[in-house]
Amino acid sequence: MTRQFRPDAVLIQAVIAGALSFAHLHDIAAAAGQTGWKAWAYPTSVDLLLVAAWRRLRTDGPSRLAWCWFLVALVASLGANVATAGFLDLANPPAWLRFGVAGWPALAFLGGTLLAHSPTAAGDRVPVPPAPAASAPEPAPASGPAESLPAVDEAPALSAAAPAPAPPVPAALVEHARKVADDHRARTGTPIDTDTLRARLGVPAPMADAIATRLAD
Repeated sequence: MTRQFRPDAVLIQAVIAGALSFAHLHDIAAAAGQTGWKAWAYPTSVDLLLVAAWRRLRTDGPSRLAWCWFLVALVASLGANVATAGFLDLANPPAWLRFGVAGWPALAFLGGTLLAHSPTAAGDRVPVPPAPAASAPEPAPASGPAESLPAVDEAPALSAAAPAPAPPVPAALVEHARKVADDHRARTGTPIDTDTLRARLGVPAPMADAIATRLAD
């Protein structure tokens, strides 16, 4: 059964806004002395940096790196839209506009490289709540005079104790770990191992094992 295409008002609005922004960036680049194919390459570079930063935010979660380059591209796009509204004389562009347009390729190259190859910083990872501490057993109330009891060897009881339960894993952390695992599979073609998952999330080994078990379900 084929799915019929239905026009979406939001999608149409996004296409119109994107086309206008693209044209404004082209006009700014052309006014700053970038002619021919170079004038068309500038809006492409700005929009690609904006999309790359947004994809990083959606894939690895919020981070200072992704937000920084997202805002840089957004300011470049928004600034071009405002500048072409008559606030600047494009026939005689100021020196700072020529300087900004000329320096944009190096800035965009740096941002794209960092977004593509920099891992998520430790300070940007999703915070993991500490596992609840086990409550100490309450002492039994005294029911009379102390009676002499035979000594009990506690070693067998300790050796027969059940293994410690797996720490609880928040649902938000599991979803974030699933995105990290999907991104690792898309880049390397292999499933993510527990050590790599622990390093990417910055969690203890027991927590990483519990998350890996949840991902395998």
